[in-house]
Amino acid sequence: MDEILEILTKDARTTADEIAKMTKQSPALVKKAIKKYESDGTIVQYKAILNPEMTEDRNHAKVRALIEVSILPQKDVGFDHVAERIYSFSEVKSCYLVSGSYDLLLIVEGDSIQTVAEFVSSKLSPMENVRQTTTHFLLKKYKEDGKLFKTAPRLKRLNITY
Repeated sequence: MDEILEILTKDARTTADEIAKMTKQSPALVKKAIKKYESDGTIVQYKAILNPEMTEDRNHAKVRALIEVSILPQKDVGFDHVAERIYSFSEVKSCYLVSGSYDLLLIVEGDSIQTVAEFVSSKLSPMENVRQTTTHFLLKKYKEDGKLFKTAPRLKRLNITY
């Protein structure tokens, strides 16, 4: 992978000037390369990784689930056509073709366990070519994209004495 891309993958906030110093290139050349990566689709989006326990709305956070999906591939188009129909739902945040005992791994998000369950039962499971689904609700994040999350300080209760 290109040095510029490696640096931006580790920290997208790194400025072109900082990257230029790190790679011993001119800032203009780095800016031009970044602009090219953005326009040709190599860089799709810049993203912040948030620790849900540290945000103000941690009690109203979205519910996320990993859903394993077994599908019957369609003749002449394989898994792609079915995957395209599945990832077009707004609830599906990520969709991966994987090896193993199931075919697709979805990351799905909803306002509650019930909304995710409703998505699975009314939209995903009844789809033609979907054979089976298994849903795993995410209970806590410890690490994401190589970053560890520190936990919010808990209120300590005082000991009761008589």
